[in-house]
Amino acid sequence: MIRKLTAEDYQVCCDMMDEFYHTDGVLAPIPAEQIQKNVQEALAGSPYLALYVFECDGQPAGYGQLSFTYSGEAGGLCVLLEEIYVRPAFQGRGLGTEYLQFVKEEYGKKAARFRLEACPNNQKAIQLYKKIGFSELPYLQMIIDR
Repeated sequence: MIRKLTAEDYQVCCDMMDEFYHTDGVLAPIPAEQIQKNVQEALAGSPYLALYVFECDGQPAGYGQLSFTYSGEAGGLCVLLEEIYVRPAFQGRGLGTEYLQFVKEEYGKKAARFRLEACPNNQKAIQLYKKIGFSELPYLQMIIDR
């Protein structure tokens, strides 16, 4: 089951985010305060962020975080699949594929583009994303954190 985050999910979502940020799916961990801020922002109904919880066998099995922006290049809403995490005990059961299909169905009529990022060493995830229909962009991303 994939469902929108509720207040009752606060701690388990924070725990799963912390787990995710200690995997090879990310470049570096983030502080617990930032994780808490992200979950609080989603619970407050931010128009820029949505969090979904995955359940399997009645247990919290993972989560997905979406961010929303306008893409001039695509000419409309861009849905960034910012984080996708499936706990190790639930991997290989199709939850990642199910979530990607859910996002396409949920936002497909509104979005001009779906976008995601992956660390180059996360080949299993990259294979899944390509299988679903994602292709690589030849952009170099650059940031300034404040």
